[in-house]
Amino acid sequence: MAAALRLAELGLYSTSPNPRVGCVIVRDGAVVGCGWHVRAGEPHAEIHALRAAGEQARGATVYVTLEPCAHHGRTPPCADALIAAGVSRVVAAMQDPNPLVAGAGLRRLAAAGIATASGLLEDAARELNIGFVARMTRGRPWLRLKAAASLDGKTALNNGESQWITGPEARQDGQRWRARACAILTGIGTVRADDPRLDVRGVETQRQPLKVVVDSRLELPPTARLFASGAPVLVVSALDDRKKAKALLDRGATWLCLPDACGRVDLAALLAELARRGVNEVHGEAGGKLNGALIAAGLVDELVLYFAPCLIGDQAQGLFSLPELARLDDRRNLDIRSLAQVGRDLRVVARWQP
Repeated sequence: MAAALRLAELGLYSTSPNPRVGCVIVRDGAVVGCGWHVRAGEPHAEIHALRAAGEQARGATVYVTLEPCAHHGRTPPCADALIAAGVSRVVAAMQDPNPLVAGAGLRRLAAAGIATASGLLEDAARELNIGFVARMTRGRPWLRLKAAASLDGKTALNNGESQWITGPEARQDGQRWRARACAILTGIGTVRADDPRLDVRGVETQRQPLKVVVDSRLELPPTARLFASGAPVLVVSALDDRKKAKALLDRGATWLCLPDACGRVDLAALLAELARRGVNEVHGEAGGKLNGALIAAGLVDELVLYFAPCLIGDQAQGLFSLPELARLDDRRNLDIRSLAQVGRDLRVVARWQP
């Protein structure tokens, strides 16, 4: 199963909106077939492994990181292919959270006389597909906020200058987090301040994530650099003004109007819409205002923070614009999931304490 998980990781940048899945087939103590899901619409991991195993799949044990599918999507059910191949046992790391499967694949295998089990290295399998699980179980993607700051938590000078606080190694590491996401989320303030491209650079990938801009008043200029790569752009506003939106639509952008009761973009509705569009993981790269709004709304799942070994001072811009607390007991506590030095900088990956 560990080998199957390593195979599944090969699809880290390519399988969206499908999960990352690996498969290893073993017979008489020897590996006879391996496979991994490369991209949506192409054969699943089990099919690649069965093709590699050929006749040796008969009577073999199959280790797969996600329950075999039992429904017709863009490809036929993998459970049926495993039954036809005559395998004797299927071990899944975890059941598929997709309501179209949700145990049906294992039940179909068991009904055909194949021994089944699930739960082996389940935590690792769930982590690998944390966005897919989030979309399937709660109807919104996994939202990861990435930010770079000085050691005293400042992201830019008071005049907006921010390039570059962290070093090239940290910036390249950030590109890998971008590449695994289905969408990159930013706000109009970041576009005005930095005019970012928001594309994946320096990481081998065959797709570019959707670029999502929260732009309440439709102020995004059609000349913004994020249009340059040709990757899809989604502009989300609170203002319903088709005339203002036309210039963005002419640049190939998609436009959504999702106002909340206060005249701002409804961030929860935005994430629900992204889930409906098949987005598993959202990578946020925004300023303190949007970051703070997302945290205050309870929509952020994970923080990836890079801290440079420097001090900028308390007049500079901070990481998160959040309401002042009257009591320390009201603070938002975090679990540090990993801590690593990247170049000269420190990377902290953290999630909220349960």
